[in-house]
Amino acid sequence: MSIWRVQGGYPLDGSLTIQGAKNAVLPVLAAAILTGSEVELTNVPRLRDVEASLNILRHLGCAVGRQDDVVRLDSRNMTGCAIGRELTGQMRSSVIFLGAILARCGQVRIAMPGGCELGPRPIDLHLAAMKALGADVSLEDGQILCRTDGLTGGHIHLALPSVGATENAMIAACGAKGATVITGAAKEPEIVELQGFLRALGADITGAGTDTVAVRGFTPVRQVGWRVMPDRIAAATMLCACACAGGDVELRGLDPAHVQSVSDALGRMGADVHTGSRRLRIKCAGRLQGGGTIVTEPYPGFPTDAQPLLMAASLKADGVTVFEETIFSDRYRQGVEMTRLGAKVAIAGRRAVVTGVEHLHGASLTAEDLRGGASLIIAGLGAEGETTVFDRGHVARGYEGLDRALNALGAHIDFTE
Repeated sequence: MSIWRVQGGYPLDGSLTIQGAKNAVLPVLAAAILTGSEVELTNVPRLRDVEASLNILRHLGCAVGRQDDVVRLDSRNMTGCAIGRELTGQMRSSVIFLGAILARCGQVRIAMPGGCELGPRPIDLHLAAMKALGADVSLEDGQILCRTDGLTGGHIHLALPSVGATENAMIAACGAKGATVITGAAKEPEIVELQGFLRALGADITGAGTDTVAVRGFTPVRQVGWRVMPDRIAAATMLCACACAGGDVELRGLDPAHVQSVSDALGRMGADVHTGSRRLRIKCAGRLQGGGTIVTEPYPGFPTDAQPLLMAASLKADGVTVFEETIFSDRYRQGVEMTRLGAKVAIAGRRAVVTGVEHLHGASLTAEDLRGGASLIIAGLGAEGETTVFDRGHVARGYEGLDRALNALGAHIDFTE
């Protein structure tokens, strides 16, 4: 059990370089095994989900080494094609290995994945993509089984713009003979990042960032170097932390466009936001205003991962902020915990209404998921007295040294594992 003790009442001030992106590095690690190659990745964050992925790669027979933020992966002697529950249970995104192993080995067996419980997250789109490329797919005793005598390019249509399914389809298509067109694709920056890495591996792939991605061929490259993009959700976390605690914070090393929906929302609430080349500055002096209605949507809309974070920033805003969650059916657990701080959060189905209060007071809270846990830590920054957040390791899945980063900006957080 991890415990976060947050002393509220200290504004944030200073500058911070944003960590490498969790949601970008995980599909890149999976794609790295498409063919036997040596890959060097830099700016890789130390996260539990990343370590879980590295353990999966070791289990498959890959040689994996790490020094600081550099990960070296050699998949030339990869022999495994199965991932058991003891590994997939550590993170939901373990399903991203489906397409890569199938393309490399011709068969794959993966136990149903674990991770944060945010409501149903069916893998039907992932499986349909594999079928569209000619794989035989079945589910047996909680395991996904796929087999093929050789993937064949074709048309993959995604009924919903699922990020994970888009990534799986892109990776698998690189191992198929012939051209593949993916329609209904997700447009997130992490999709563009994956396309860039696949190109570095030797893929002829275009269209990432639009709803149509085309894969025309793949000529493997044996040695590849790649720098992981900055984490836009980590950036959103720091923006909302400053909005909740008050202060003046500059974020460096990011693309401001990737967090524009969040910075625009904070700007409408009264925060002073300035963007520059690879940097973004937020100043928050005094109380914010209610944020109106915030609807979570696929990129470039407001990200579901930032919904709990902005909720924390809205707890003391003058007026009302309404959240409409369209991605996950059970993503307001943090709202119930926030009421222990004296917040006014009314939840009805996929809708949550936050009415700002004058003061928040410290309390003992429980984190139930990754971003919800981060939002409770943020809320503690804006509360009077000490807030204790009990966390079963959720926050460490997505943030590298969150306590150190916030303390460097003037927060008072004590973290113990």
